[in-house]
Amino acid sequence: MGTLTGPGSRARGTARAALVALICSFAGLGTTGVAGQETVRLDVRVVATEGPLDAATVVVARQSLRTDATGLASFRVAPGAHRLRVSAFAHTPLERVVTVRADTLLEIRLEPEALEDEAIVVTSTRGERRIDDTPIRVEVLVQEEVEEKLLMTPDSIVMLLNETTGLRVQETAPSLGGANIRIQGLRGRYTQLLADGLPLYGGQAGALGLLQIPPLDLRQVEVIKGAASALYGGSALGGVVNLISKRPANEREVLLNATTRAGADALIWLSEKGEQWGWTLLAGLHGQRRADVDGDDWTDIPSHRRLTLRPRLFFEDPRTRTMATAGVMVEDRRGGGSLLGGTSYAQELQTTRADGGLTVQRFLRNALLFDLRASAVATLHEHRFGDRRERDRHSTVAAEASLRGDAGRHHWAAGLAVQVDGYHADDIDGFDFGYWTPAVFAQDELAVSERVTLALSARLDRHSRYGTFLSPRASVLARPLPELALRISAGTGFFAATPFTEETEEVGLGNVAPLDELEAERARSLAVDMSTGLGGVEAVFTVFASRIEDAVGVRASDDGSLARLINVAGSTRTRGTEVLLRYRGEPWSLTVSHTYLDAREPAPDGNGRRRVPLTPRHMAGLVAVYEEHGSGRAGLELYYTGEQSTDDNPYRTMTEPYVIIGLLVEKRWGRVRAFLNLENITDRRQTRFDPIRLPAPGPFGRQTTDSWAPLEGRVFNGGVRIAF
Repeated sequence: MGTLTGPGSRARGTARAALVALICSFAGLGTTGVAGQETVRLDVRVVATEGPLDAATVVVARQSLRTDATGLASFRVAPGAHRLRVSAFAHTPLERVVTVRADTLLEIRLEPEALEDEAIVVTSTRGERRIDDTPIRVEVLVQEEVEEKLLMTPDSIVMLLNETTGLRVQETAPSLGGANIRIQGLRGRYTQLLADGLPLYGGQAGALGLLQIPPLDLRQVEVIKGAASALYGGSALGGVVNLISKRPANEREVLLNATTRAGADALIWLSEKGEQWGWTLLAGLHGQRRADVDGDDWTDIPSHRRLTLRPRLFFEDPRTRTMATAGVMVEDRRGGGSLLGGTSYAQELQTTRADGGLTVQRFLRNALLFDLRASAVATLHEHRFGDRRERDRHSTVAAEASLRGDAGRHHWAAGLAVQVDGYHADDIDGFDFGYWTPAVFAQDELAVSERVTLALSARLDRHSRYGTFLSPRASVLARPLPELALRISAGTGFFAATPFTEETEEVGLGNVAPLDELEAERARSLAVDMSTGLGGVEAVFTVFASRIEDAVGVRASDDGSLARLINVAGSTRTRGTEVLLRYRGEPWSLTVSHTYLDAREPAPDGNGRRRVPLTPRHMAGLVAVYEEHGSGRAGLELYYTGEQSTDDNPYRTMTEPYVIIGLLVEKRWGRVRAFLNLENITDRRQTRFDPIRLPAPGPFGRQTTDSWAPLEGRVFNGGVRIAF
């Protein structure tokens, strides 16, 4: 609500205005605005249940300010009607038209934000902004969607991301089940995976990173598509996936799950919230037996045993917000089988990962916000490819300090960052590296008018091996109509080449030739998004394009026994469209999506161009959910994947399209919920079309073809969630 002060306050305000006018007249300054109008003072005090709100954002007359420690923001405006917008973290924003004719003090009370509205606040664009107000297009998977996918794959975020428009989780190492995220057709190594804005899974998460993250402690997932190096450096050339954790809320929950393919999961989530301090804890045990679905003596579902543990500690007062986290993950994964002739070829991978992270936000004088982020992660691998053993260590240390603030119509941020990436192989020479990358960055959001906002970002990185890179990005948000938002974003990025590609993840570095001199990969991207909401239907239409120069590709050595990494001459180009239609009502919700993608790269033989392998031209989805809050829900999913080109596949050059059908049912009795998920009901799998095994070892000692469709076939899972 908003309340004007009484007559006495207005009289004192009028006296102050007269005094200011008198002084200005003697100084020859006057009290006119930019258009020659007389101005008056508008003081806005923002309060909430807990008292004055500092660092709330107040926008009026094309000016944007943060409130001070007393909850006050002061403006000079022309007399008349103005649109006022007030927002603050964890509170429901308020927008109204106010009429000001003399100096006025306006008090605005904000209410705590309802749980279902929290998801529309995004943090991945360097600031806590409502998704409707950020010029950079951010796709948000809200907690309702996270909860739904949690019941399908409680041990990983693969299902959560794979069924998101424009994203595809591509299996890269079929023998061990490794996978990475392709955003709008770009290879998975270009995607930066973050947790609460921290690279807790390393500079490159690797082919198994997605499979080792249980989603039980996630509040939402934020996705930025296209070159985002201006925000997060060289690891974000293709985009960013930011996993946002739940905050303390005095909750406790146990989840137990089992599958028809002999898999099992046990997870516990604990949370406590005090007046200022709080903590959360996620712990999980996950197991899967090895399975040969098609009976060809080769693993279709690798076995694994995994332990995960992640505590988080929170502190919050009116001026400071802090989070500290640590994580441990230990996994033993086994796959492979017997080669033709009976020779055993087992693949095994033992992984131990430990990480720690810290974020601190401190509100300073003049409504400045100081933001500090730091993290460190170390990963140990022991990998076996038949009789060959490869042991290695990956490490990433990152730190960033920035200031954010408001100046008139500008909302700006600037800071310094540094990232150190290291790799050491114990059993193979020629691949060790240690890279330092200090950086400086700046960003400015300008409210050009009440309907147009412009965002400019730039980051300067100095890579110790590949040199200096300037990564700019420009975005604009326009609202020609109240229910229509148009966003245009263009940016550039770079990626520091490493020996880890989709191909080397499968065969190991023992089958890779020592690296030649490589150049950093560079990219440019453009996206145009139009979103609207009419009649309860949200609609988003996107057109995108990207171009990568000096992309690292894999070619055979002269004798064909080793893989050789080179910068491919020519460019890799992608273009396409996305359509998302979503209806949310009571009790039904319906989502329809479609992605068209045309991705082409130079042919390996140097003659012309070819379709990028494993990039479907068409992908579509239909999801219908019926839900009675507090009682249960049922959902039906249909996902279509179109034909894909293949690489070094003796069975085919173009794949078959397929449809995956799933059904999810959840029933609730008080604090107990039971769920049953029927995935891939029609049992569509790649080995119904062709074998996954090659008739003879392929290039670089590879034993299988690429995975272009599910290998596990029909899988049912079910379990219980118990809150206590």
